[in-house]
Amino acid sequence: MYVYINGQFAKKEEVMISPFDHGFLYGLGVFETFRIYNGHPFLLDDHLERLNAGMKTLNIDAAFSREEVLKILKELLAKNRYKHAYIRLNVSAGNGEIGLQTESYTEPNVIVFPKPLSPPVEMAEKMAVLLDIKRNTPEGGERLKSHHYLNNVLAKREIGNAPDMEGVFLTQEGFLSEGIVSNIFWYKDGILFTPAIETGILNGITRRFVIALAREAGLTVREGFYKQEEAEAADEIFLTNSIQEIVPVTSFSGTDYPGKEGRIVKALYKHYEAHRETLWSRIQLGGIVND
Repeated sequence: MYVYINGQFAKKEEVMISPFDHGFLYGLGVFETFRIYNGHPFLLDDHLERLNAGMKTLNIDAAFSREEVLKILKELLAKNRYKHAYIRLNVSAGNGEIGLQTESYTEPNVIVFPKPLSPPVEMAEKMAVLLDIKRNTPEGGERLKSHHYLNNVLAKREIGNAPDMEGVFLTQEGFLSEGIVSNIFWYKDGILFTPAIETGILNGITRRFVIALAREAGLTVREGFYKQEEAEAADEIFLTNSIQEIVPVTSFSGTDYPGKEGRIVKALYKHYEAHRETLWSRIQLGGIVND
């Protein structure tokens, strides 16, 4: 497998970074994961928008355009002979002296990792379980998709490696927040609910896109602070993730749900499926933006 690193393409076994990289020493790095569908990087503009904002927060003096990243992706896909792929675009602060740095990082390490994926066939269902470990609070004003993943790793250890299970965090105050690698939604009485970003969750790209899809379809969407009992009373529950797409939930806290047979999740997935080989941004959905 070939990866991209700092302007070059190399076999994965040959890729190296310095131990003086502040992404390694202090966790100063951000990343985006997204899918390539038949050569198209779905919602790439939205991912780059979030990546560029995260780099600004970390004082990394860099920004990526669609054209720049597309050039990398096209060559990377060609070298690996992939048409459908998982992509991780990773930016770490770059090399520095040992010690905390206040000046801007001007030479970040940029690595793009691909993995082959099969063309999607249908939604994959999961069971959702409440985690004992609580969601930590963001390191700054809002949660970045950053290298700080210990809370997620500890949560994953709690539930194990079962591929059909996702753990759901509560905040320290007892409000629903998000999954280990997903955002959570539920439908009840004509309304689609999801925790607000003020709970400290990652404002997922697929989360934003699904909110836009739902509103475009005429659904009422409410973001707020909710207790687990409110989700448990739902007609349908599903998770969202840029790689796994829309994931229907079959059980949560001992209650069964219709999973992929749910009316709302089937309708949303149909719209999602229709757009994934063409859209660059959620903004293209009738101009609806959810920030």
